[in-house]
This record gives sequence, C-alpha cells and structure tokens, in this order.
Amino acid sequence: MDTIAIHTDMLQFVTFKLAGQKYAVEILKVQEINNMKDITPIPNAPGYVEGAINLRGKVIPVLNLRKKFHMEELAVSETSKIIIIDVRGIIMGAVVDAVSDVLRISSDVVEPPPAVSSNIKSEFIRGIAKLPQELVILLNMDKLLDNDEQQAVFGTTK
Repeated sequence: MDTIAIHTDMLQFVTFKLAGQKYAVEILKVQEINNMKDITPIPNAPGYVEGAINLRGKVIPVLNLRKKFHMEELAVSETSKIIIIDVRGIIMGAVVDAVSDVLRISSDVVEPPPAVSSNIKSEFIRGIAKLPQELVILLNMDKLLDNDEQQAVFGTTK
C-alpha cells in the first residue's frame, strides 16, 4: 500500500512586538537586529521616518513602525530594537518595541488578512498566523512603503 506524504511549506519569521501585538517579518528579509542607537533626524522626512543611523559606514534610514501603523507613540526603552531589513533591495531600519523570537510555522496556519476599510492601506499585511495561544500578523516588507513613500524616504522606487 502506497502512502502519500502530505507536504506543507514551513515558513520562518522573526517576530517582534508593537503595542503588545506580535508581528512577524520573513527571516530572509532581516539582515540583523541592533540595540537602539542615536538616530539623526532628517529634515522634511515623512512623520514615520525617525531619521538615519550610521551602520558600519553606511547611512541607513530608520522608520518607526508605531508611527507608520498610526499607533500611540512610546518612549524608547531597554527592549526597543532596530531591525535592519531589506525592502525591495534597499536596506533600512525599523524601530520596534521588542524582538521576540524566530517563528517556524506551517503555511496551512496562515489566513489571508481580513478585509478592512478601503481608506486604510494594509497591502503590507501578508496574512495572519493562527497559533494556539495568539494571532501573529505577518508583514510583507516589500509592500510596507508604496512607490510615493519609497520615493520620499529613499529618493528612488524599485
């Protein structure tokens, strides 16, 4: 008797918290995780751009995801981190409240994001992972910034 192997794709994410909610970014998009450092403000940058950091001789723009997601602002704490990520081939930093862990899940626990008002941009939500103890919002970092926002932050679109 032949047995059929059920193959489910395993997905890996780096998880972090914002306002008590767990979010996740595909692990291949994350280059490194840094403690908070001095961020140099950039005049006339969009409100969600904290500024820029010097990362081993490269100037990296840093976004505050709380501001990007229209959440209440929070003072930087000991657990705050800057996640260095790749967005459409451009390296940037993202300030988060805390980095949690690496999450390895089966693709069959991921649901598409619920429909929300058309006034709210949510294309950057890849899906929601239904875990036994919580829901984790999976982000598509390539869609975090639309072309106009990418132009405003990086001076280029890809």
